[in-house]
Amino acid sequence: MSETPPNTLQYRFDGREDAPVLILGPSLGTTWHMWDRQVPELAEQWRIFRFDLPGHGGAPAHPAGSVAELTGRLLATLDALGVQRFGYAGCALGGAIGIELALRHPERLASLALVAASPRFGTADEFRQRGVVVRTNGLDPIARTAPDRWFTGGFAAAQPAITEWAVQMVRTTDPGCYIAACEALASFDVRPELGRVGVPTMVLVGSDDQVTGPAEARTLVAGIPDARLAVVPGASHLVPVEQPAAVTDLLVHHFATAWQQPSDTGQTALPAALAAPVPAAPPQAVPVAEIAPALAQAGPAGQGDRYATGLKVRREVLGDAHVDRALAQADEFAGDFQEFITRYAWGEIWDRPGLDRRTRSCITLTALIAGGHLDELAFHVRAALRNGLTPDEIKEVLLQAAVYCGVPAANSAFRVAQRVIREETTPAE
Repeated sequence: MSETPPNTLQYRFDGREDAPVLILGPSLGTTWHMWDRQVPELAEQWRIFRFDLPGHGGAPAHPAGSVAELTGRLLATLDALGVQRFGYAGCALGGAIGIELALRHPERLASLALVAASPRFGTADEFRQRGVVVRTNGLDPIARTAPDRWFTGGFAAAQPAITEWAVQMVRTTDPGCYIAACEALASFDVRPELGRVGVPTMVLVGSDDQVTGPAEARTLVAGIPDARLAVVPGASHLVPVEQPAAVTDLLVHHFATAWQQPSDTGQTALPAALAAPVPAAPPQAVPVAEIAPALAQAGPAGQGDRYATGLKVRREVLGDAHVDRALAQADEFAGDFQEFITRYAWGEIWDRPGLDRRTRSCITLTALIAGGHLDELAFHVRAALRNGLTPDEIKEVLLQAAVYCGVPAANSAFRVAQRVIREETTPAE
């Protein structure tokens, strides 16, 4: 195991020191132990390198708010160890890191496996909403619902020890790092770039995955030139835990047959220590996973001007759903105004470096209260939560506004903010 400076990741090695390095990347809310049941067989051929995301598994809580930043920390860790070329398999957020490696650092990557991954994970609104819930309520609501997202119902019922392990794994994650990872997934969208992934790629997905299921997997396969699809029956999102034998067989086959130009790693191994492994499950029949190509369409490329910058900032602050409604309602009469506020308010003012978004939200809330713009106030209370203000901090802004904008205005503002905060911070059942 490792000592972890802020710009690197907590890691461990398994396997012989002279073997090529194969990296296993974890999902959001998990630790490197999600791969425990793949390691014994994989370590017969490869030097297995696993890492924890910041604040996960006891790793130091140094939040990273983008997939690019997480990838940079991984590469800094590998550089310090002398690991130059490697295979990579990642699950969900770990898969996003794998795609980032393939797009920005292809010279480092020998082969790639993307497990329960997607070129875009749901919508930005979903992940920013999850961040608001965690900031307000802590991780317990997310932890309690993790088994429903990660496992099929039959597996969760039959494996209570693994189910409880999953809950505790999320519950012990640092909330700030979890929120930053949600932001990383919210801003991740590589659909227009998939055609530039140039390494042999296996896309592996559980047939019953309701988070990033077969449809997302087929989008990856359609967009990546040298990609094949493997669907594992009877598995949900955390397929390496739910169907370990099938996943192990697929990884062994892929990395044994699709490893481009293997070379000496030059890495220095550190001793591995085992702690809190995934509880063993009773033997089960290994499902047969079909490997086959598939077809789908990647999304269109975006713009590069000030309007595009403003649209990005506007979506990040107000949410996709709100912006989509505003743009959809903009007919020929209102279209120029929507372009104006997107380009000027969001692309110029909100994107200026002089104030952070939390401060801009405080100022905006106060101005809207003073002007009595309650409809806009509701939008910007949601925006303030997304920008990192807590409900208590929003309350303080409203109290401050009551002194300088008047009690009647603040009274109306409190009613609006109370409703919005209740909607935004109540965990989904």
